Amino acid sequence: MGITKLADLIRLASPCAISHKDISDYTGKVIALDTSIVVNQFRAATPSLSPLTGLFFRTLTFLEHDIKPVFVFDGKPPGEKTPVLEKRAEAAGWRSPNRTGTASSQTRDCLQLLKLLGVPVIQAPGDAEALCACLVREGTVDAVASEDMDTLPFGANILIRQLNAKRDSEVVEYSLPKLLEKLQISHKEFVDLCILLGCDYCDKIPGLGPKRALALIQKHRTIEDVVLHINRQTHPMPHFWKYKEARKIFLDPPHTEAPELTWSEPDEEALVKLLCHVKYVKEDRVRRRMEKFRQMRESRREEREKETAAGRSRQTRMEDFFRVTRKREKPVEAADSSSSDRKRPKSK
Repeated sequence: MGITKLADLIRLASPCAISHKDISDYTGKVIALDTSIVVNQFRAATPSLSPLTGLFFRTLTFLEHDIKPVFVFDGKPPGEKTPVLEKRAEAAGWRSPNRTGTASSQTRDCLQLLKLLGVPVIQAPGDAEALCACLVREGTVDAVASEDMDTLPFGANILIRQLNAKRDSEVVEYSLPKLLEKLQISHKEFVDLCILLGCDYCDKIPGLGPKRALALIQKHRTIEDVVLHINRQTHPMPHFWKYKEARKIFLDPPHTEAPELTWSEPDEEALVKLLCHVKYVKEDRVRRRMEKFRQMRESRREEREKETAAGRSRQTRMEDFFRVTRKREKPVEAADSSSSDRKRPKSK
């Protein structure tokens, strides 16, 4: 999934593009999440349980940290991704992959749950990570949370991995502008590098390792020029190699206009009905978690009131915890959006 060995290459060639943080560092940030990645994590960790339970608990934890999650759902995958999807379906024991983007019953359940939790959801026209990256570039969100490294070639300035809400978990953040600056390549050249490393949309050149691929791109700049300077016997070109199609998918993905992002109060009774009466989660477990959520939120309100009394911040009302965040102005330069600590314009 994603780009083969890209994370390892970044650690070796551009460690300055990586920073390690705590979940609390993202307080007040709007984070786009690739929903399928989150759901698959829960399916792998607890295959006997519905992923809705994990999604419920994790989303409340984000909200308790004043993180504003935006869940993005996959649409119809590009035709070039079919071979990869078929392999994944076979490995998972499914009859066939979802090539149409039609929502499964599980996806519909997730949509319903998230709406009851009061968090915004967006349907992507294609792969969710492509739209997540677009939301970051346009300044609609601060970062993308995904384990899929191909969010970077799609152009996400900030990629967050391991944002799993565990207390002892170290969040890993990747900065695309810092990465490109260190490697001394453009975004387009970085896309060609990722194709050489191996992506979901086409085959790769056999035997071409990450270090060698990077050196070739830094010297020759394009795949077209790279293939003129490698040994075709040791590194044969794939038959019907669709690298140009893959390049277009990364550089010109389908786009959809993001709706106005609104967070609202969770509907506890509707959540109990869905999780307990339909999915058979124990009701007292859901009620206890909701009570903890309310207590955490009240504690934050009290902390803000103390700060206000001490003159350290403006007064924050209870209803300010949930507010409408309108689309922000597009950053003037990509480098300006590389920091997850950049200032957000006030909501209108």
